[in-house]
Amino acid sequence: MFTVPETRFHYGGDEYVFAEISKDMSAESNFKALAITKELRSRQIPGVLDICPANASYLVRFNPDIISAYHLLDCLKEVDIIKSNPAELNLSIRIVEIPIWYDDPVTQEYSRKFKDRHQDPSLTNFEFVMKMNGFRGKEDFIEAHTSMPHLISMIGFNPGAAWEFQLGVLREQMIQIPKYISPRTNTPRQAVGLGGAFTMIYPVSGPGSYQLIGMSAVPIFDKNQQLEDFKDSLFLARPGDLWKHRSVTESEFQRISDEVKQGTYRFRMKKVEFSPEEYFRKGRPYILELMEGF
Repeated sequence: MFTVPETRFHYGGDEYVFAEISKDMSAESNFKALAITKELRSRQIPGVLDICPANASYLVRFNPDIISAYHLLDCLKEVDIIKSNPAELNLSIRIVEIPIWYDDPVTQEYSRKFKDRHQDPSLTNFEFVMKMNGFRGKEDFIEAHTSMPHLISMIGFNPGAAWEFQLGVLREQMIQIPKYISPRTNTPRQAVGLGGAFTMIYPVSGPGSYQLIGMSAVPIFDKNQQLEDFKDSLFLARPGDLWKHRSVTESEFQRISDEVKQGTYRFRMKKVEFSPEEYFRKGRPYILELMEGF
């Protein structure tokens, strides 16, 4: 049995209620945010315009001419109590494979290009992450980053950008790293970065401050919806899903990239029922059970 902190509610002007489940990111808090926002959507409360889950919180936008802030808050508190029970936090999710070319020439070049903004200009971002986390070899780091899946805890910042938080790993063993001292003015599309305890794949080119460790062979944002797996949404990520990284060689990266350009690539996915209660009771073995055959 696991517990989550008591949620604190704050008004944001006349149209928003911000619910702070925890000040720190944790799997417990994120599962609660996902469960609550899912329940709120299912209720279709008149006057509620938008519901946005985040890492350890959520935001509700409402029309005060239809529902008062006080009545909405009463509803939020009711749902908060219901969804604080671990037995109620069951989620239908997908496991999605993300092929990554680690320590590639492109992110190496970006490391050198923006070294004046970095903590250690003598190292590439990949080398810096390895050094700061005590990895002696490249393969050891890649194994640590790919061995267990990452939870999609929230979406935002850029179109379809997803925060990935690794499951099945003790907090003290998580790969963690500070961001750049000063952000880069540009980051390549599909670059894979690390910041704090989060992994992020940049959906589009733009500024960024995460340490770059590789390139994803596949897009996570498809504005033209060219690929079949984007027919229902421009974005690959869905809060609550698990992304499983897989290390690929340069030749395999190129093959997959060609399939993406041709519009023939299909993501490897698996739909599963995820029980946070089981996860916190069993830990890593439960994740391995879910991943069986994937």
